[in-house]
Amino acid sequence: RAVKADVTRKADAVLSDRAVLASNTSTLPITGLAEASSRPERFVGLHFFSPVEKMQLVEVIVGDRTSEPTLAHALDVVKALRKTPIVVRDSRGFYTSRVFGTYVSEGLALLREGVAPALIENAGRMLGMPMPPLALADEVGLGLMHQVGRQTRADLGDAAPDNPGTPVLATMVETLGRTGKRGGAGFYAYAEGGKRLWPGLAEQFPLAAAQPSVEAVKERLLLVQVLEACRCMDAELLRAPADADVGAVLGWGFAPYTGGPITYLDTLGAAEAVRRADALAAELGPRFSPPPLLRRMAERGERFYG
Repeated sequence: RAVKADVTRKADAVLSDRAVLASNTSTLPITGLAEASSRPERFVGLHFFSPVEKMQLVEVIVGDRTSEPTLAHALDVVKALRKTPIVVRDSRGFYTSRVFGTYVSEGLALLREGVAPALIENAGRMLGMPMPPLALADEVGLGLMHQVGRQTRADLGDAAPDNPGTPVLATMVETLGRTGKRGGAGFYAYAEGGKRLWPGLAEQFPLAAAQPSVEAVKERLLLVQVLEACRCMDAELLRAPADADVGAVLGWGFAPYTGGPITYLDTLGAAEAVRRADALAAELGPRFSPPPLLRRMAERGERFYG
């Protein structure tokens, strides 16, 4: 954050009044970053995805003071790059990082509960996700995830969302020093020619006597993302349901056979989604509680599309 503020101030000093400043960030709120600029109305977020040359999506983040002409210019730039933009209102994690994070966190929660790591990973693959949750956590970096979580809790205090994966990350990073793929050790053990689930996970997170079915694990990994996407719609972070679906499928490879989280909700039906979510919330806590928007839609028999 301090580095971005320093760069912004230096750029401000030499750019023309017509220039637009864009910051690429996956989590830091754009409104706060724009405070370092003398012209916050010309400051916008452009969140590219890695690897940039392959990933088609760009989140265009509109800060509290970002002007409509600045947004229009940002959209033109993204289209000139032959990328697909979605417009997202500024908030911590924006849309993609916020929803994508629930998939990984739920995988960690399952591990903490004693679900077999291989079962968790197989369920993720069977959903059609590009990577299973534990492998994905290793790719992102356990140390980075742990750091982001601590910063979020420091910034938001009691308002920080409950993250069931926090104790798992603390054990892996602080106790065991396993920071992910880049560090050579995470949930997986890395060796020349491949990787495999680290055998030591069984000692750190003992297996529960009764294991859930793979279908039950799949439902948790899917529904936790769908509900978070719906919360983003409820908070009006996105301008249309299609943006949520396009952002999910292109941004992090959300189960493409579903058409995206919002299309999945329409296919399932709001009433059935609420029933399933309430059952999981009673067992696992508020991260599965249906957002008010979904409850209203269930009561009225409404759909997101048409």
